Order: sequence, then C-alpha cells, then structure tokens
Amino acid sequence: MREEAGPDDATELRRVVETVAAEAAAHLRDLPRPDARGVSTKSSPTDVVTMADTAVEQLLRDRLARLRPGDAVVGEESGGAGAASGVTWVVDPIDGTVNYLHGLPWYAVSVAAVRDGAAVAGAVAEPASGRLWSAAAGAGATCDGRSLRVSGLDDVGRAVVGTGFAYRAQRRAAQARMVAALLPRVGDVRRAGSAALDLCAVAAGWLDGYLEHGTNWWDWAAAALIAAEAGATVRVPGPPGATPPDDGLGADAVFVATPAIAADLAALAREHGAGEV
Repeated sequence: MREEAGPDDATELRRVVETVAAEAAAHLRDLPRPDARGVSTKSSPTDVVTMADTAVEQLLRDRLARLRPGDAVVGEESGGAGAASGVTWVVDPIDGTVNYLHGLPWYAVSVAAVRDGAAVAGAVAEPASGRLWSAAAGAGATCDGRSLRVSGLDDVGRAVVGTGFAYRAQRRAAQARMVAALLPRVGDVRRAGSAALDLCAVAAGWLDGYLEHGTNWWDWAAAALIAAEAGATVRVPGPPGATPPDDGLGADAVFVATPAIAADLAALAREHGAGEV
C-alpha cells in the first residue's frame, strides 16, 4: 500500500531524505561485499558498479515511490529525468564504490530533494560509521544532530584541500598535473574517494576546501547543500542541461571552500590550469 505524499516544505523533505538515506545505508551495511564476479564496469575499467549499487538504488526508488508517489527520481545506475515542476529526488546508492569494493570505509549513500534545479534538502549516510549528515535550505546543516560550521581558516597556504580524479586516463593525467602544481601552494591535499564525504568534510571543518572535475549531479546534489548550509562558498555546474558558471574553473568543476580562502584558492586553481582540465 502506498503512503501519502507529504508536504513540500524543506523540513518535511529533510525528514524524507534522512529516513531513506539511513534505511539504504543500513541495508548496504548488511549486504555481503561483492567479489570480482559481482562487478562490472561503465565508462572505463576503473568506473566500477557492483550488484550492491543496483540493489540499493532499487531500494531507494521503491521507498521514495511509497513515500512520494508521482515524484521523479534520478539515480546513478538507472538514470531518469528531472521533473519540469515539483520535487525531483537525486540519489547515489554508493558514492565511493571503489572504496566499498576494496573494503575501505569511506563510501556513502546520498539523497537530495531538488526543486527548480536547486537542492532544498539533502542527506548523506555513511554505512561504515553510522554517521548521518543532512541539511535543509535555510535551516542549517548537521551531522548526527550536531550543527556544522566550516573551518574559518583565513590562510590558503595552510589549507587542506580535498580532490578526486576522473575515470578516464587522459583526464586523470590532467587533473594530476593541476594538483601537483597546486600542492606547494596550499597546506596539503587529500584524496579520499567519495565526493559526497569530501563535501561533508568541508562542512565539518575537517577540510578547508575541495575541487574536483567530472563529478555527476548525484555525487554532489545533497552534499553541496550540506556544505552551503554550514557556511561554505559553493560553486557547482548545476543539474544536467544547466549553463555552468563562466569563472575559469572549468565547466564541470565542483569547488567548495571556507569563505575566507575561497577567492585565493580559486585563483590558485585557475593559475594552475583548472579551466583546462
């Protein structure tokens, strides 16, 4: 039996994203980790998908169909299109599939409620730690109920910056050159393997900034809102079909930083080739 759709206010949508993300994370935690027989590839040999990815996405779709019948759902594994009006749910069943496959704990389930191209609620659930990050537009961001705030660092030379690499070899090489040039100008660089968790780390003040090219809508839809609600400066390409900012960082760059260093970090990224990655 279908449950009645709730109201569209941000508080209620936040309740829904928290509920379904936490349920999906619990389900993923209980699944046996696949071996090589349960793995296939998508855009390149390093772009892997497991049976768990498809199973968890189906759970998310089924749960949202009961809670929010009639709403559109866009997911990493099964695709879909955003609604022309109303709420679209953007889901990533496992952000950090390579980490998950190799037994590393840095992977997450991500769910965002999007209206008119902008996230109004988002949740990121970590199966390994049990942490639940969430935000609603205008209502702040939390991790396990505790309010989040960015670091406030004001010296880009001491900034710890997160990044990631694309699946295709040629682009990975270009990203590596940019990061190598950037590294002597900042405090340090981290590559954890989950864009969603990197953005949550900026929200928590664990990272001072983050820059990555080539991520998809479902990778950052929820976590970019969490970072923004924690006070970060956030630049994203927008949903599919949107015109990205013309700021020299690259059309598909996701850039997030604590505000006091955002301008300096963006300038360093441009100086070292972000626009050409």
